[in-house]
Amino acid sequence: MKHILRILIALVFIASGFVKAVDAIGFSFKLEEYFSPTVFNMPFFEKQALPIAIFVVVIELVFGFMLLLRMRLKLTLTVLIALCVFFAFLTFYSAYFNVVTDCGCFGDAIKFTPWQSFWKDIILLVGLLILWMLYRNELNQPEEKSSFKKYASAFAFLTMVFVINWGISHEPLIDFRHYKIGTDLNAEKAKIAKNPSEYKTFYSLKNEKTGEVLDVNQDEYVNKEEYWKEGSPWKIEEGKTTSKIVKQGYESEIAKFKPETAEGMDLTEEILQAPKAVLVFSYDPKNADKDLIAKTEAKVKNLKDATVFGISTDPNTFTQIQNGMMDGTAIKTIARSNPFVLTLQNGKITDKLSAKDYLKK
Repeated sequence: MKHILRILIALVFIASGFVKAVDAIGFSFKLEEYFSPTVFNMPFFEKQALPIAIFVVVIELVFGFMLLLRMRLKLTLTVLIALCVFFAFLTFYSAYFNVVTDCGCFGDAIKFTPWQSFWKDIILLVGLLILWMLYRNELNQPEEKSSFKKYASAFAFLTMVFVINWGISHEPLIDFRHYKIGTDLNAEKAKIAKNPSEYKTFYSLKNEKTGEVLDVNQDEYVNKEEYWKEGSPWKIEEGKTTSKIVKQGYESEIAKFKPETAEGMDLTEEILQAPKAVLVFSYDPKNADKDLIAKTEAKVKNLKDATVFGISTDPNTFTQIQNGMMDGTAIKTIARSNPFVLTLQNGKITDKLSAKDYLKK
């Protein structure tokens, strides 16, 4: 019983660590949300998000693997319990205050709501505490030397370093995102149009006589004369009108793919209908390598058979090819490199490379 529980919990930590190791930059973006002014207001840590992300991933993988092999059990359980307490606090805070909508626990592979993430952390924490009780008589026993454990640990460590480094230097080895190679953006947009999410406006109404406050959607407000007729005690509270989803439609990050000119002209259809389109993206042009951008522009501008655009958050990023603009967060969902090159054929993604790798082609 205790061995099965230990293996299951270890595999959860290894799986969680692995999908974040594959895309450490993506996990660092999630940490930036936590450190932002609207959440914990820790701007210094925003700049250190990637090193912190790597540290968390290493902790999860190393100690998850140690738990699997039952190595240094007391230290391993102590660290994993502390990690669960820390993440339970983060997920509870984001769920209760509705500030981070996805914890990034399993990267882009499995999406959890904040409350789902919180209860997942609580279940893991309870499981670890049970393991502590079940193994309490073995926690201080001398570690058995094993060649298998030594070589397995070395192999796992080298694999972890390779996977993390590849994802940072190039692009993630495994692409869990909606923009993976082979995705047809036209087909995805058609699914979104066929089954869109529906939203309604909700008014916060306060009764000036009783002080009662109601949250009323737009239809209720129109249909009930008592809320708006002359002399009604119900008044709309300024600044508290919200838009809420009432029907969840087809979900896809492709909905955010809306490049446009600085003047606001939509470029989406031109790009998706082109036989071939090559797009150079930069989500943070101020901190991107200017020489690398220039060399990438020089290469793509000579493509005779392709529609070419440079797309970033600044209308003056590119000097040799036509500029387009898109939200920085939306660009980050496509690829992690800054800059990177996306190739489409009739709206279908056929290639996605960091600019450095594209120049080596």
